[in-house]
Amino acid sequence: MEQSLGVTYAPLMDLLKAADVLSLHCPLTNETVGLIGHEALAVMKPTVVIINVARGEVVDEDALALALKEGRIGGASLDVFIGEPITPGNPLMAVAGDKVVLTPHMAGATMESQMRIITMTVENLAAVIEGREPINLVT
Repeated sequence: MEQSLGVTYAPLMDLLKAADVLSLHCPLTNETVGLIGHEALAVMKPTVVIINVARGEVVDEDALALALKEGRIGGASLDVFIGEPITPGNPLMAVAGDKVVLTPHMAGATMESQMRIITMTVENLAAVIEGREPINLVT
Protein backbone atom coordinates (compact mmCIF):
# COMPACT_ATOMS: atom_id res chain seq x y z
CA MET A 1 0.00 0.00 0.00
CA GLU A 2 2.79 2.46 0.80
CA GLN A 3 4.07 2.14 -2.78
CA SER A 4 0.66 2.93 -4.25
CA LEU A 5 0.51 6.06 -2.08
CA GLY A 6 4.05 7.12 -2.96
CA VAL A 7 5.23 7.05 0.65
CA THR A 8 7.99 5.26 2.49
CA TYR A 9 7.80 4.16 6.09
CA ALA A 10 10.76 5.30 8.17
CA PRO A 11 11.91 5.14 11.79
CA LEU A 12 10.75 8.07 13.93
CA MET A 13 14.23 9.56 14.36
CA ASP A 14 14.74 9.58 10.57
CA LEU A 15 11.43 11.42 10.13
CA LEU A 16 12.34 13.93 12.84
CA LYS A 17 15.67 14.66 11.14
CA ALA A 18 13.96 15.30 7.79
CA ALA A 19 10.84 17.17 8.93
CA ASP A 20 10.24 20.81 8.06
CA VAL A 21 6.94 20.74 9.95
CA LEU A 22 6.04 18.22 12.64
CA SER A 23 2.30 18.08 13.30
CA LEU A 24 1.33 15.82 16.19
CA HIS A 25 -2.07 14.08 16.12
CA CYS A 26 -1.36 10.90 18.10
CA PRO A 27 -3.29 9.52 21.06
CA LEU A 28 -1.84 9.76 24.56
CA THR A 29 -0.42 6.33 25.44
CA ASN A 30 2.51 5.06 27.48
CA GLU A 31 4.54 5.11 24.24
CA THR A 32 3.69 8.71 23.34
CA VAL A 33 4.21 10.40 26.74
CA GLY A 34 7.26 12.64 26.26
CA LEU A 35 7.63 11.51 22.64
CA ILE A 36 9.03 14.91 21.71
CA GLY A 37 11.68 15.59 24.32
CA HIS A 38 15.36 16.50 24.49
CA GLU A 39 16.49 13.59 22.30
CA ALA A 40 13.92 14.20 19.57
CA LEU A 41 14.46 17.96 19.57
CA ALA A 42 18.24 17.49 19.30
CA VAL A 43 17.98 15.78 15.89
CA MET A 44 15.51 18.20 14.31
CA LYS A 45 16.37 20.90 11.80
CA PRO A 46 16.89 24.35 13.29
CA THR A 47 14.05 25.56 11.04
CA VAL A 48 11.47 22.92 12.02
CA VAL A 49 8.08 24.08 13.24
CA ILE A 50 6.29 21.85 15.75
CA ILE A 51 2.50 21.79 15.96
CA ASN A 52 0.87 19.93 18.84
CA VAL A 53 -2.86 19.36 18.65
CA ALA A 54 -2.66 15.88 20.18
CA ARG A 55 -2.23 15.91 23.96
CA GLY A 56 0.03 18.11 26.05
CA GLU A 57 1.92 15.20 27.57
CA VAL A 58 3.21 14.13 24.13
CA VAL A 59 5.65 17.06 24.24
CA ASP A 60 8.14 17.70 27.04
CA GLU A 61 7.28 21.37 27.59
CA ASP A 62 10.53 22.16 29.43
CA ALA A 63 12.62 20.65 26.61
CA LEU A 64 10.59 22.47 23.96
CA ALA A 65 10.83 25.82 25.75
CA LEU A 66 14.60 25.41 26.07
CA ALA A 67 15.00 24.48 22.38
CA LEU A 68 12.95 27.53 21.40
CA LYS A 69 14.83 29.84 23.74
CA GLU A 70 18.17 28.62 22.40
CA GLY A 71 17.01 28.93 18.77
CA ARG A 72 17.52 25.21 18.09
CA ILE A 73 14.12 24.95 16.37
CA GLY A 74 12.25 27.41 14.21
CA GLY A 75 8.95 27.66 16.02
CA ALA A 76 6.01 25.98 17.67
CA SER A 77 2.25 26.17 17.80
CA LEU A 78 0.46 24.42 20.63
CA ASP A 79 -3.22 24.05 21.41
CA VAL A 80 -2.75 21.50 24.21
CA PHE A 81 -0.67 21.57 27.36
CA ILE A 82 0.28 19.28 30.23
CA GLY A 83 -1.73 21.47 32.60
CA GLU A 84 -4.83 23.20 31.28
CA PRO A 85 -5.57 25.95 31.29
CA ILE A 86 -1.97 26.99 30.72
CA THR A 87 -0.59 28.97 33.65
CA PRO A 88 1.71 32.00 33.63
CA GLY A 89 4.43 29.79 35.15
CA ASN A 90 4.47 27.38 32.19
CA PRO A 91 7.93 27.58 30.54
CA LEU A 92 6.32 28.04 27.13
CA MET A 93 4.79 31.33 28.27
CA ALA A 94 8.29 32.78 28.60
CA VAL A 95 9.07 32.07 24.94
CA ALA A 96 5.69 32.95 23.44
CA GLY A 97 5.97 35.52 20.68
CA ASP A 98 6.73 35.70 16.97
CA LYS A 99 7.84 32.07 16.71
CA VAL A 100 5.50 30.55 19.29
CA VAL A 101 1.70 30.46 19.11
CA LEU A 102 -0.24 29.19 22.13
CA THR A 103 -4.00 28.72 21.97
CA PRO A 104 -6.27 27.60 24.85
CA HIS A 105 -7.29 24.14 23.54
CA MET A 106 -9.76 25.65 21.12
CA ALA A 107 -7.95 25.89 17.80
CA GLY A 108 -10.35 23.33 16.36
CA ALA A 109 -13.39 25.43 17.23
CA THR A 110 -14.10 26.55 13.69
CA MET A 111 -17.49 27.02 12.08
CA GLU A 112 -16.86 23.85 10.01
CA SER A 113 -16.01 21.71 13.04
CA GLN A 114 -19.00 23.02 14.99
CA MET A 115 -21.32 22.17 12.08
CA ARG A 116 -19.83 18.63 11.89
CA ILE A 117 -20.42 18.19 15.64
CA ILE A 118 -24.04 19.34 15.33
CA THR A 119 -24.63 17.08 12.31
CA MET A 120 -23.12 14.04 14.04
CA THR A 121 -25.16 14.71 17.18
CA VAL A 122 -28.42 14.93 15.22
CA GLU A 123 -27.55 11.78 13.22
CA ASN A 124 -26.79 9.88 16.44
CA LEU A 125 -30.03 11.06 18.07
CA ALA A 126 -32.02 10.04 15.00
CA ALA A 127 -30.37 6.60 15.04
CA VAL A 128 -31.32 6.04 18.68
CA ILE A 129 -34.91 7.23 18.13
CA GLU A 130 -35.20 4.86 15.15
CA GLY A 131 -33.81 1.95 17.19
CA ARG A 132 -30.46 1.84 15.41
CA GLU A 133 -27.03 1.88 16.96
CA PRO A 134 -25.51 5.38 17.09
CA ILE A 135 -22.68 5.99 14.64
CA ASN A 136 -20.31 7.31 17.30
CA LEU A 137 -21.10 4.88 20.10
CA VAL A 138 -18.47 4.81 22.83
CA THR A 139 -18.54 1.71 25.01
